[in-house]
Amino acid sequence: MLDKLEAIVIRYKDIEQQLSDPALTADLQRFTQLSKEYKDLDPLVKTIEQYKALLAQIEENKQILKTETDNELREMVKVDLEESDERKKNLEEELKILLIPKDPEDSKNAIVEIRAGTGGDEAAIFAGDLFRMYKRYIETKNWQMEILSENESSAGGFKEISFEVSGDNVYGDLKYESGVHRVQRVPETEAKGRVHTSAATVAVLPEAEEVDVQINPADLRIDTYRASGAGGQHVNKTESAIRITHIPTGIVAESQQSRNQHKNREIAMKMLSTRIYEAEYSKHMAEIAQHRKTLVSTGDRSAKIRTYNFPQGRMTDHRIGLTLYNLDAFVNGDIQEVIDALKVAENAEKLKEGGI
Repeated sequence: MLDKLEAIVIRYKDIEQQLSDPALTADLQRFTQLSKEYKDLDPLVKTIEQYKALLAQIEENKQILKTETDNELREMVKVDLEESDERKKNLEEELKILLIPKDPEDSKNAIVEIRAGTGGDEAAIFAGDLFRMYKRYIETKNWQMEILSENESSAGGFKEISFEVSGDNVYGDLKYESGVHRVQRVPETEAKGRVHTSAATVAVLPEAEEVDVQINPADLRIDTYRASGAGGQHVNKTESAIRITHIPTGIVAESQQSRNQHKNREIAMKMLSTRIYEAEYSKHMAEIAQHRKTLVSTGDRSAKIRTYNFPQGRMTDHRIGLTLYNLDAFVNGDIQEVIDALKVAENAEKLKEGGI
């Protein structure tokens, strides 16, 4: 294990030296790649240095016990050795987690799509609740959000809404939200006070970068149309909405979010690239899912991942069997505890798979 750790430290120092070379800035792509690798390795290398220092301290204490005759000093060293052994075990566990290969998608921005499922108007209202939940969570993370498309429901909420989230490690956190979210509560329109069950689907896609997807313009069919919306609005009077079809795959993306046709085309292309990339990425995740009992972060949109029970004030995540009774805080964006628990569960599975 020490040989493996030392190789990582050598690589880290090598990157550090390369980044200090002013000539590297001429190659922006290489500079960006090395900067990212350096940033990713930094917490691991710091933990390795702590571990190596602790091993040296343990060895020094053992040598003291071999030569020291003062009983009082020997007892102090023995106590220190016991504490050091415990810290050593903790650091080794921490290193195991840090040594798990990171999903390169985790550092990417994400596109989130929320769609109302079964439950009619109540499902659309719930989709709106989920959107507000993520909006507040995004604010706590100091990420940025831009709405790409939305289709509001006459009863409130959304039939569907898509938005882009940008910031540090966005996909690495939000990917755990993909799947079917189920709500159990009494709708405002329910006169007899009966509890209804509705659902909404959340899809979190790693945003494609230019190097991820190469699209031939000849493979695209681009249509313009009048945006749908409330009668009399400016957007209905011009063909500003854009629909782009990728002919080889049949994948479609559209946008009517802006009154500007060029802006809508830009949004639609971004969504199209991400969906094409996500189709390939999903195949990779499906292969991984065959070995995962909890199906954590596999992106399976058909899997029921969570239930929000309002009468009992509880939230249950079915993938790891976690139930919390702080539903009001949860739907107000306090979801980090569950995301952290899902990360722990996924890391445990990866450790088991890799035999680390």
